Amino acid sequence: MNIYLAGPRGFCAGVDRAIKIVKLAVEKYGPPVYVRHEIVHNRYVVESLENIGAIFVDELDQVPSDMPVVFSAHGVPKSVPAEAERRKMIHVDATCPLVSKVHREVERHDRRDHHIIMIGHVGHPEVIGTMGQIGVGKMTLVETVSDVEKLSPPQNSELAYVTQTTLSVDDTADIVAKLRERFPNIHGPKKEDICYATTNRQTAVKVVAEKAERMIIIGAPNSSNSMRLVEVAEKAGTSARLVQRAIDIDWDWLLAADSVSISAGASAPEILVEEVIEAIRTRRGANVMDVITAEENVIFKVPAVLMRDEA
Repeated sequence: MNIYLAGPRGFCAGVDRAIKIVKLAVEKYGPPVYVRHEIVHNRYVVESLENIGAIFVDELDQVPSDMPVVFSAHGVPKSVPAEAERRKMIHVDATCPLVSKVHREVERHDRRDHHIIMIGHVGHPEVIGTMGQIGVGKMTLVETVSDVEKLSPPQNSELAYVTQTTLSVDDTADIVAKLRERFPNIHGPKKEDICYATTNRQTAVKVVAEKAERMIIIGAPNSSNSMRLVEVAEKAGTSARLVQRAIDIDWDWLLAADSVSISAGASAPEILVEEVIEAIRTRRGANVMDVITAEENVIFKVPAVLMRDEA
């Protein structure tokens, strides 16, 4: 079977940093180290960190006050670190710097009394964290062009918009276009909020989707960027499936074809890509070809508090 590997794929700089933060925290403070929410949306990664002493919880009140806690890469509402400070807890923020950039945009718009429209998915941790940077009622969430058409922002308010960093580039462009059509004076980011890794992976998927009859996206169903890759592949005209591990592959579906493209969401490690390739190789044989559409060399530093002893 011909296998076309999309590149870039898999871990981004924000995910690399978040995982490193948990590992360094375990080294510095000793196990257990608590993590509020999944550090990134991937069970393999979460279970690997659990094996070295990380304990994942849903909320801060599940963490003993004398234990260190890490906040996930998706970001948290301001109330969370404020509560950690009140309880005098050791806390380390693993929020992706590109998500933090959106948080700062929200704060700037709020200082200027702009009512903020957030483009994102209801209930996603990043959206909850971003909307929690300012007071209730100062932001409105939209998911679709239809939501924008029905939007009734506060009268006499200047408007601004921000976006979740892991959205479909094409779908978001349509929503932004509708916002600008309805509200020509709306303020937008100087540089788009969708992160470089999301954009690069979607571009790569579009390219490899044209080369094969099937496409496998490796990632978790609660991973926004992975789900968007499936959507992008299907819009490009291929039959695409999301799998978390090789065991999830529908072999009747896959082996009915002679070619497959493979990519992985930004929170999926490369070892899972290798696992899928090996599973195909054992059943059918494989001719693997890399299709690289961009090079990535972004590195984000970890918080200084984890490096002080080494310094």
